[in-house]
Amino acid sequence: MSINLYITEKPSVALEFAKALNIKGRRQDGFIESGDNIVTWCVGHLVTMSYPEAYDLAYKKWRMDPLPFLPKQFKYEIIPNVKKQFQIVRGLLNREDVSTIYVCTDSGREGEYIYRLVDQEARVPNTKVKKRVWIDSQTEEEILRGIREAKPLSAYDNLSNAAYLRAKEDYLMGINFSRVLTLKYGNDVQRFLKSEKWSAISVGRVMTCVLGMVVRREREIRNFVKTPFYRVLSSFAIDTQGYTGEFVGEFKAVSGSEYYNSPLLYKENGFLERASAIKLIKDLAKDLPNYNEDGSWVKELSGSEPLMGQITSLEKKKENKNPPLLYNLAELQNDCARMYKISPDETLKITQELYEKKLVTYPRTDARVLSSAVAKEIKKNIDGLQAYTKFRDYASEILASAAYKGLEKTRYVNDSKITDHYAIIPTGQGLAAIDRISVTARRVYETIARRFLSIFYPPAIYRRVNITLQIDKESFFSTFRVLEQEGYFKVAGNPSASKEKKNNNQDNKEMESGLDELAKDDDKDEGDKDTKDQSFIDAVLSLKKGMKLAVNELIIKEGETSPPKRYSSGTLILAMENAGQFIEDEELRAQIKGSGIGTSATRAEILNKLVKISYLSLNKKTQIVTPALLGELVYEVVNASIRSLLNAELTASWEKGLAYVEEGKITTEEYMEKLEGFVGRMVNGVKKVNNQVLLSNNFHHVASYYK
Repeated sequence: MSINLYITEKPSVALEFAKALNIKGRRQDGFIESGDNIVTWCVGHLVTMSYPEAYDLAYKKWRMDPLPFLPKQFKYEIIPNVKKQFQIVRGLLNREDVSTIYVCTDSGREGEYIYRLVDQEARVPNTKVKKRVWIDSQTEEEILRGIREAKPLSAYDNLSNAAYLRAKEDYLMGINFSRVLTLKYGNDVQRFLKSEKWSAISVGRVMTCVLGMVVRREREIRNFVKTPFYRVLSSFAIDTQGYTGEFVGEFKAVSGSEYYNSPLLYKENGFLERASAIKLIKDLAKDLPNYNEDGSWVKELSGSEPLMGQITSLEKKKENKNPPLLYNLAELQNDCARMYKISPDETLKITQELYEKKLVTYPRTDARVLSSAVAKEIKKNIDGLQAYTKFRDYASEILASAAYKGLEKTRYVNDSKITDHYAIIPTGQGLAAIDRISVTARRVYETIARRFLSIFYPPAIYRRVNITLQIDKESFFSTFRVLEQEGYFKVAGNPSASKEKKNNNQDNKEMESGLDELAKDDDKDEGDKDTKDQSFIDAVLSLKKGMKLAVNELIIKEGETSPPKRYSSGTLILAMENAGQFIEDEELRAQIKGSGIGTSATRAEILNKLVKISYLSLNKKTQIVTPALLGELVYEVVNASIRSLLNAELTASWEKGLAYVEEGKITTEEYMEKLEGFVGRMVNGVKKVNNQVLLSNNFHHVASYYK
């Protein structure tokens, strides 16, 4: 009898495969068997890389002499607390009657690595047929498709090679750099902190780069010197179409202005000194009375000729705002941190839970578009969402209008922008489980679903009115935006809608507040004024070029430049994804575009680790990330010894190298040669350098900010 064996990454996933395959056998210790099918599972990783002491007991004691540690053959071992499950899996993989093995671990680099290590340590003979099941959701239909279309495991050898190399890279950098820096500087850090508890200096390819990003941002904020500036604003009277009121214009020094390119300006719309702003007002108002002590001017009420401004330009145009692209994991983590104040780690856990309950597609994706194959079947997803009360009307409207047809011709479908998986979308299935998930998980699900449904709605349409008025030779500008057609805001949330929702249900209040945040316009120009007052709108739209409007007042508005914002957990994840923006070298920036720091599967875990080892601090209420004192001291140590570890260039370049291995552009041997050369040079460089005095001075400077 020939048996098919299906091996998944988790027990819960194994149960879904068993259901899809109609395997009704009794669940045994570590597997389910019925007829000619067996389903078994890992419990995450069953195998790991051995510590250096497994190579030689002499490595157990940290010493400088044997570094760098660069084994020619890497050793692996079974993780002790999952040894029993490994033995069960090994036995099944090697059973004589098992002829075909279906590898059903998560479809990605890490899932590939989990199985390959098991296969390696279980010594599964190559005489068995091994097939790779690659799926995007855990619906029965997708599972059966994945099994039906399973490719030979060897088709994923390049992905496996990249997975092994990623692990070796993290292992070699982590062990060598952590040991050499701890041996060189560990006592200095411990003495400075007056700590009795010894701890290693922990560094790594990705985590140290992320630490560098946060520390540099904090230092930019500390060193930031505020620059005051003074804007001149004018209010213009408007009395037309039955409306009486006013609107505000802002002075800008454009061509023809007395102040064009003047050194007195801060940018084009502010003065560096209040006196300059006062002079402008006096020049404009001339000899008219009614100056205030602060230099501003108000309309003369005694009957003398009023100050007037003439409309020199009036532009009215329609603007379309298209629905945004779909969610990848980083974008979802950022929005959930912003809207619901949950960490990227928690967002990933929740989305993984939604995936395992068949509610959404595979979460660990960098893509924000769909594949053309999925686009052809998208009606099923929309149809399924009719079963969810909140989305029933939207889904029905989309189906009735057939808005899903032709999706493959839109910007939301692009096969070239997908590597392992397409964007995160609702499956339209599994909705029976929706009442059994947490309130927060429901919010995350609804956020994903709203983004998905949005793409089938038309753009939101604004009417923008740009007005330029001239007082003497100086120009004042005002811009208004009017939302004429809500388009996709109908499902995504209207940015102009009031946040004061009269709703007694707290869950709905928080969800609506999140929608308001989600719908904010990222591309909205500073100074835009969104308005819903129809009488005012009609009055503004009735204005004509050449008309003169009375000036009610000229005022000075003081402002000051702002320091960079601290990272939130969400914006840090996005910064990790878009590491290229930090790279000055144009050629390198183009080369690594799309690589980023870490992967969608690991970024939250990296941030979590930095917080856990007290290198970074995360405010759980606001999700703001700041460096801790220990993290800044480690930053100083690395900056003085292996500076490249702190930079996005190095980290993203290694990630790009792994992508080249996946694509078959370079061999594993070429990659390892570069990796070993880099590790060796860095370790030997640290051994030779003598900079403890400099570090001590830097430590004291850093510590002064934590008193």
